[in-house]
Amino acid sequence: IKDHGRKTMREIRKCKKEEVKKVGEFFDQVVYDMINNHTNYPHWVYQIYPTIDTAKDAFDKNELYLCLEQQQIVGAFILNEDPDGAYDKGHWSQDLQDGDYLVIHTLAVDQKQTGKGIGTSLVAFCIQEAKQLGYKGLRLDVVPTNSPAMKLYQKMGFHYIGDEDLQRDLADIPEFSLFEYDY
Repeated sequence: IKDHGRKTMREIRKCKKEEVKKVGEFFDQVVYDMINNHTNYPHWVYQIYPTIDTAKDAFDKNELYLCLEQQQIVGAFILNEDPDGAYDKGHWSQDLQDGDYLVIHTLAVDQKQTGKGIGTSLVAFCIQEAKQLGYKGLRLDVVPTNSPAMKLYQKMGFHYIGDEDLQRDLADIPEFSLFEYDY
């Protein structure tokens, strides 16, 4: 998809093999910037998650997407059917089975580009992609203190359905806030 909004053209698409390393470096830079210059709302850990290995794994599964502006990566995310945790504990509005919905993971935006609508473009792409592919819904989870992400998802039509322990064994994140978008 190409988004001609704002002053520059924005392209969102699946990552190509030769771009995987750059996406890994992008993830590292985003986490570094959040830790050192902003607020690390998602509680990501520099060179632990997300990393080049995160990018490689998602690419190998054909689930890695990126957003380019003027040939520079300004956003990246993973879109797949894997909730990566106990999503069955959520009080979802529809009783969808695994495979009936897509899940957004690791949505990252260049911290020097915040406030320019990149996150909105990424989420809009995910909504459109899931619908075009025939899924019945789109789901995601965020760290409960990640207020910017919560605000973005709710602005884009997602509904908050509660906080749950997704059994991911992360000591500093015992529960995640669940969101859904149903078609």
